[in-house]
Amino acid sequence: MRTSRRLSAALAVAGLTALTACGSGSGSSSGGSSDGPLEVWSRSSTVTGAVYMKIFTEFTKETGVKVKYTPILDNFEQRVAEAATARDLPDIVINDSGMLGTNVSQGLVQEVDRDKLKGSADVLDRAWDQAKAYDGKYYGVPFNVQSFATFVRKDWREKLGLKQPKTWDDLTALAKAFQTQDPDGNGKDDTYGMLVPASTDRGYASWWASSFLWQGGGDFLTESGDGKYVPAVDSQKSVAAVKWMQDLFCEEKVVVPGALTLQTKDAHEFFSSGKAGVYMTGPYMVGKYDVDLGKKFEVIASPAGPGGQATLAEGENVYLMAGSKLQKQQRRLAEFLISPEGQKIGLNSTKPEPPVRLSVNKKVDTVAERGGDARWKMFADEFNAHGRYTPNVPNWQPFRQKSGETLNGLFARCDADPKAELTKLADEFKQELETQKVYGG
Repeated sequence: MRTSRRLSAALAVAGLTALTACGSGSGSSSGGSSDGPLEVWSRSSTVTGAVYMKIFTEFTKETGVKVKYTPILDNFEQRVAEAATARDLPDIVINDSGMLGTNVSQGLVQEVDRDKLKGSADVLDRAWDQAKAYDGKYYGVPFNVQSFATFVRKDWREKLGLKQPKTWDDLTALAKAFQTQDPDGNGKDDTYGMLVPASTDRGYASWWASSFLWQGGGDFLTESGDGKYVPAVDSQKSVAAVKWMQDLFCEEKVVVPGALTLQTKDAHEFFSSGKAGVYMTGPYMVGKYDVDLGKKFEVIASPAGPGGQATLAEGENVYLMAGSKLQKQQRRLAEFLISPEGQKIGLNSTKPEPPVRLSVNKKVDTVAERGGDARWKMFADEFNAHGRYTPNVPNWQPFRQKSGETLNGLFARCDADPKAELTKLADEFKQELETQKVYGG
């Protein structure tokens, strides 16, 4: 049985449990106590977790509210589902904005009154968009936002006498050169063109492909009016974009081995260890690669496709979990996290792995806090000019998982027909839209 189906089943149970916990008031991780400590989980490595601890230390100094913090990197949603089933949810979860719909539909989170939250007016409206559910209400507080860009081994590119890629054709040619022309000069056939996290776990293949789909002029869904949607994943432009991605695996053969089972946390080292020369990823990797590679890499805006430039826009929300008896403390921590002080600590100066990628607070200059690094300005510009959130359906996760599985299959089976497979996927999307009561056909 796939991980996604196990997780869906667990969340279905968890949702009922969380709602019960809300009603009884017994869902707080502090065992029902109303004086803390406030229990907080985030999807984080130990390095990022250490920065969170700095934030929480300052929060406690300022407010007197103690925090019990747990960073979790693996099986995060499963851990949340298990905690809900056990009526032992943490008070706050900091997690991907893409989980908003699942959290809401399963009753795991509280509604947030944006207007009553101190400092909310200083938060970017585009950031608030990632915390707004289909019903127009907010069920999270935006903590960070990000766009994506293309990381390139600059030393390899310059050794081969190639220019920075501006188009898809340029990108393909660069990846092929990295794969075939011994860019590291060791005389071995041991370099690959493109690093791709294309696992089905958490729908990673769809997550990676989304920017390219939009760059090709395609889309997952199209709004049909009155908050309704119809599938667009089988359109001519969507099929052409997916065929181009499939060709990276099958015709050009420029993707690292094992890509079909790679999640991002396992993929990062392929770039810094000299196995791959092109990697589309987020600003959180700049600091790590600075340490690992120094000036051997560069970060550029992702090359334009037939449909122009586009990048996935996303971030993380602070979710005030259902059942907590520490609701006042929940709000106070959320307010601190979006404050200039909380955002500046989260940007982590010039050090690696900042939990805040691009600040959500209008009063905080991300580039200045990152030491004037122009690469961070580029990420901010990409977010503002070309960033696109996934469609605001009641729950995006089923679409991401279904599309991730279909794309993974197309990348794995070179004889598979993108048009036929995407037509099947469009039918699955239609059924899901009907299930969520937002089909507009």
